[in-house]
Amino acid sequence: MREGPILVIDDDPSVLDTVSDILSFEGYEVERATSGEEGLPRVEQVNPRLVLLDMRMPVLDGWGFANGVKQQGLAFPIIVMTAAQDAQRWAAEIEADGYIAKPFELLDLLDAVEHASR
Repeated sequence: MREGPILVIDDDPSVLDTVSDILSFEGYEVERATSGEEGLPRVEQVNPRLVLLDMRMPVLDGWGFANGVKQQGLAFPIIVMTAAQDAQRWAAEIEADGYIAKPFELLDLLDAVEHASR
């Protein structure tokens, strides 16, 4: 299994807190960012095992973040988190490793994290 923290990127403080708290409680190391712009330098600093990525954010959205990651030549699994009905299509557009639709169940989140961490 890949080492490193899980980076959670979401501009909604309640989602960011909830997801981070759940993962921390489950024993994962968690890093946080409130936008793609904040997330890009974090990936170089923390070398995440996985990124949980909201798609619709101000400043730099999920598409911009994914493009920036590719331009930097970085590689790690990404799971899209979105309330949009287009979650699966959006995940495919950025070549993400999976997606979870908001609001999601606790077990759906943990299953997606475990699957992508393998």
